This record gives sequence, C-alpha cells and structure tokens, in this order.
Amino acid sequence: MKKLLTVSLLLISSIIVYGQKIDDSFSKNRMKKDLSIFKEIRLKANSGLYKYRTKAQIDSIYNWAEEEIEKSSSYIDFYNIICQLTDFEGSLHNETSLPDKFLQTIKKEHYGYFPFPIKWIEGKWIVNYDKGKIPLGAEIIEINKVPISEIIFNLHKYYTTDGLNLTGKRIGIRKHFAKYLRLNYGQVKEFEVTYKRNGSSFKENKTIDGISYLDYYQNFDDRHSKPYDQIYYSELNEGEKYNFKILNAKTGVLTINTFSMGNETTLEHKKYARFLDSIFVKINFLNLKNLIVDVRQNSGGSDPNDVLTYSYLTSRKFQESKQAWISFNKIPYVKHLNVSVPKFLRPFGVGKFNRHFQKRFPTENNKKYFISKETSEIKTRKPNKNAFKGNVYLMVSPAVASAGSLFASMVAGNDNTTVIGEETMGGYYGHNGHTSLGYVLPKSGIIIDFSIDNIQQDVVDRKNQLDKRGIIPNYTIGQSFQDFLNNTDTQMNFTKDLIKRAIN
Repeated sequence: MKKLLTVSLLLISSIIVYGQKIDDSFSKNRMKKDLSIFKEIRLKANSGLYKYRTKAQIDSIYNWAEEEIEKSSSYIDFYNIICQLTDFEGSLHNETSLPDKFLQTIKKEHYGYFPFPIKWIEGKWIVNYDKGKIPLGAEIIEINKVPISEIIFNLHKYYTTDGLNLTGKRIGIRKHFAKYLRLNYGQVKEFEVTYKRNGSSFKENKTIDGISYLDYYQNFDDRHSKPYDQIYYSELNEGEKYNFKILNAKTGVLTINTFSMGNETTLEHKKYARFLDSIFVKINFLNLKNLIVDVRQNSGGSDPNDVLTYSYLTSRKFQESKQAWISFNKIPYVKHLNVSVPKFLRPFGVGKFNRHFQKRFPTENNKKYFISKETSEIKTRKPNKNAFKGNVYLMVSPAVASAGSLFASMVAGNDNTTVIGEETMGGYYGHNGHTSLGYVLPKSGIIIDFSIDNIQQDVVDRKNQLDKRGIIPNYTIGQSFQDFLNNTDTQMNFTKDLIKRAIN
C-alpha cells in the first residue's frame, strides 16, 4: 500500500508539472472566454485603446484574434494572441505576463534557447558575443530557414512601445531574444544559422545546439557590449543616477540616467533638487554656452523630478500635462483584479480607490473623466531663475521612456535644442501613464497590466516630428560597427564634434 501511495503521488506530481508547460493543450472554449473578458476590460478600463488606433482597426484585430483561436490548440498559442492584441494598442506601459508557475517552468528548461545575444548595429542584427561558434559581429541572415527580418517582426509583440514606434522594441529583443524566439517558435534542440562575417558577402551556415534558459542569460551577462550598455540593466546607486561634468570653458555635460529619485517628501529627491540648483548656478557663473543633456538610458521614474529638471532648461511657463483623462469613475471587473484580496471582500475595499479616482478625475465629458485642474500634473509652472539659456544638445535613444521621454519631449521642443541619437520608445505628443491597473484572465491566469491615464503632454509642434511616434532626432546617429567592436560612444563623439564645428 505504501508503494502504491508513493507511485500515485509521483503520478499526481508529474501531472501537475506537465500541466504547467506552456506548450500544453488549452481548449478553444477557455480561450474564447478569456478573450471576451480581456476585450471587455480594455473597453471599460483602458483609456489608451483608441489613442493610436481607430475603432475599425481595433475591431479588426479582435476579429483576427477570434479567427486565430479557431486555428490554435495550446496555451502558448493563446498567450501569443493576447500579446499581439496588447502590442497593437501602442503603449509602452502595456504588459502581458505569464503566471508564475509557467515562468518557473520555462526557467528550468535545459534546451531550446538560442545561445547568443544579438544587437542592432548599422541596420543589421549582429552577434554580440565573442565566445561562441559564430564570430563576434557576424550578421545573422536566417535561423532555421526563417529570415531574421521575419523573426524580428514576429517578436515585436513581446515588447511594447508607444504608438507606432519600432526602435524601442530593439531594447527588449537585444536582451530577451532567446526567450522571445522560444515563445514564438517553440522549443527546438538545434539552430541552423545562416550568417555573414563583417565585410564579407559570403554566406556561411552552421548548426549550433540550443542551450538552457539560464545559460542564455548568463551569455547575455557576458555579452561583448556590456562595458558600453550595462548602465541600462543595472540597479543604479545614487552616484550612477545623475552627474555633471565640464568638458571645456564653453561646454558641460548633464547626464540623467533615471528619474527614480522619489517624490517631494523623500530625502533622495531633495538631494537631487539641491544638485540641480548647484550645477545650474555653476553653469551660469562659468558662463557656459553649450550644455549636453544625456538621457539615453532614462526609462522614467517619479514625479516631479522630470518637470523640476525641465524648469532649469526652459524660458516658458509650462505644465507637465495639458490634460489627462480616464475612461471610468468606478473600477470595473473588480473580481478579476490582480490583487491578493479575496474576491468576496473586494467590493468592500474598492470604494476607497473609487473615491480617489472620482476626486482626481471629477469632470465627465462624453464618457471621459478629466483630471482636476488642482492636480500637480496640470498646474502651471515657471522657469527656474537659474535656467540655462545657451545651446542645448539633447542626446536620446530607443531606451528613453515614460517620465524620461516626457522630459525629453519638452526639452526637444525648445528653440535652443538640437536632438541627437535615435528615436525614443516613449511618445512625443503624449502617452498612457501614471496609474497602473492589473488584471488576471480567469481561465489562463495570464496577467495584463496597463496605465489608465491618457496624457497629452505640454509640447510644441516640431517640423520633423512624426505623429504617433517617439522623439525624432535632428541628427539620427547610432553606434557604428567599429565603435561597437571598441565599445566607443559614437553619439557622444558626434555631439562633441557638432559643437566644435558650431564654435569654429
């Protein structure tokens, strides 16, 4: 009897583990029920649903999803459908996450992951690893007979960006390429890779073994470009978050890698405020003519660090937002919220949050609830008395997002600003941000998060600015291949040369 019990427990254990694999079957009926709930949540709670897409476009992609379900049979099929819907909306704060039990399962997978990190350099996806069977810097042409351009397009859905932006998706792909490849194409043991060495027109083929999930991320940690781009992936200490240095008698560099310095009540914010005031007093005392503002690694952070910084770089009165609104005055679908409170208790606790939203968004117009003019986001702010009035050279990249892109957008609109780098993933004219809601789809357990504040930023029209896109630079400059090999900063060198030419 004891042996029988042991065998039974092993069988039950194996069934539970098996049921947690993302490649397992998942019924169409469950997919349809979760899709219906997903759609209703988006319609009632997500103010950004039609920010970048028309109603006809949204209706069309949901029709596509319904048709896709008829061709689907596995859990990962449905997850990929939800990812596609989420990405199509166009908000970098949209997230679609696997339940923890599935995440833990894939983290334990010991094969099926492409071995090498890749990076976008000069219009090509190249190998960003110098210890593998394919040489560093080799251009990937195909993987398992699929062109790399098609692969990358299919992986876009896993990393959301604002509007119609595509450059920001490279940020996710350069880190999570192997995981995204596995999610989209399944778990395979070998990869047949077609590639070209740098400077060669000859295509080479090599079959390489897939590796484990953990081994891929170890290879990413050992990537060639780590000395150049690690700041984006680090937990920044205080000394890495911001700094200022003087290049010469006419030029200084202000680097702000994050706005995560707390709010008005925190000591860290107060220290940052003192830092800003001291350096701009110094800039004016030294009569510097040029200021390089480098926010290339800034993916956002907390209010009011963004607008406080902008007050030192403008001569106009300004607001953080011209307007903001949400699409409800009572949180819908409370029973599906991603919270630890039992479902039967949620109606009793949600009242506090509803009153908060009703106070913050008191004015209703055509089923939109607009933010109060008394909030800090809407109040009119003045330039700081020590604001810089010289030439600003703003350096941006696809990593710039959220509060980072709001700040950069405002600076980019100034007449004295020249923008250098690559299009930001954060939108120029607006974004969905501030408050996040999270839900769990009941049949699949898939977690969906999105920001509910539809924000119109206080920015001006720029001649080269495209609608529904990130900040478009005046000079689009990426890292060159040679500088990639040497881990050299192409954009900073270009900016310094641009200032030198302007002076001469």
